[in-house]
Amino acid sequence: MDNEFLDKAQLDEQEAAQKKKDKKAADKAAAKDKKRAAKGKKPSKRTGPNAFVQILNGDFLTKEFMTNNLGFIFFIIFLMLLVVAKGYYGKELTRNVNTTQSELDEVTSDYFESKARLEEETRRVRLVEQLESQGLKETVNPTKVIRIKKKKNK
Repeated sequence: MDNEFLDKAQLDEQEAAQKKKDKKAADKAAAKDKKRAAKGKKPSKRTGPNAFVQILNGDFLTKEFMTNNLGFIFFIIFLMLLVVAKGYYGKELTRNVNTTQSELDEVTSDYFESKARLEEETRRVRLVEQLESQGLKETVNPTKVIRIKKKKNK
């Protein structure tokens, strides 16, 4: 029936039949509401398919509400994209921080290792051993400081 040619008369008949069905459904819903009211329950507000079914069918896209609020809908979609992008950006920043921290830890450990090696190489006992081959010896006498007192010339 999607691509069939319909006369205006046939279309009017179909619309009238649809209206009859809708009226019968509305009458049934009203009768149920009366029964519920008599029992003390809230009346149902169903006049057609529920919103979930309309979303699954795509019927809500054809409604006037959708076309009137298209700008707002695009704005909401844009905000959702920003939230997703923010999540990816946060993950990237976390990854960069972790790699930079590991590089810093590696450089710090290299620094401490080099510092320990330097201290080991420049210990007094070790220097004395290395300089003996050149004929230099460590003094056994303590060093003496010579101080000269300056005279005040005025």
